Amino acid sequence: MIDGTVGMGGHAEVLLERSPRARLLGLDVDPAALEHARARLARFGDRARLVRASFRRIAAVAEAHGAVPAHAVLLDLGVSSWQLEASGRGFSFQRDEPLDMRLDPDAAVTAADLLNRLPEPELARLLAAYGDEPYARRIARAIVRRRPLHRTGELVAAVASAVPRRAWPRRVHVATRTFQALRMAVNDELGALREAVPAAAGVLAPGGRLAVISFHSGEDRIVKQAFRALEGAGYAGLEPAPIRPGPDEVQANPRARSARLRVLERLA
Repeated sequence: MIDGTVGMGGHAEVLLERSPRARLLGLDVDPAALEHARARLARFGDRARLVRASFRRIAAVAEAHGAVPAHAVLLDLGVSSWQLEASGRGFSFQRDEPLDMRLDPDAAVTAADLLNRLPEPELARLLAAYGDEPYARRIARAIVRRRPLHRTGELVAAVASAVPRRAWPRRVHVATRTFQALRMAVNDELGALREAVPAAAGVLAPGGRLAVISFHSGEDRIVKQAFRALEGAGYAGLEPAPIRPGPDEVQANPRARSARLRVLERLA
């Protein structure tokens, strides 16, 4: 089995517990997350192997570590609760931190770089494309007026000043879409996903399954289109629509409310 976004190791732990004979290869670009995963999965010994790599390289990494063909591949997109709450990299609008947002600390561009360098029209396009933000132009204008921005608190203030109070979302913070858009742009998450889905499908054994959990309409659209393209070439989608979390799961984990799960099977 391959967990292409192993993160803190939560999914990997359950997969190994429920499949006592399985071996798992886990990938992640975040070295801090991998350290947590190593500690969590240490009890499984050599059944779990973790590698620092982007899931866009899943085929090459799987081949190098003898994980082809794979019986199951999982891609859980986005960031973990730990990265939001404790990484100190500015993923969350709920604490004042540097505007970093890099999953890979060795990557060249930070959120502050984008905010302070992009022209206003390009900034507005980014917020609309990656965050589905209806007030993208107003927020971009406010950001440009307040530049330079270096802290998450400064970005939250810019967003709050640009969106009319009557238009603030009821269930989520007014800056949620802006933070999501910046994170996705900094880490080229949609570009990586476009490469990763067909590559992950390609490493499957006959009967093997690829599961992708997405949290954003743009992500789900890419997965849906990739699955449809593969369905005529030896693969079958297992559900006509994405599987959504039930009320009990959302109550236990509110961050799951926007999750969508799609599953693809390689045919014999």
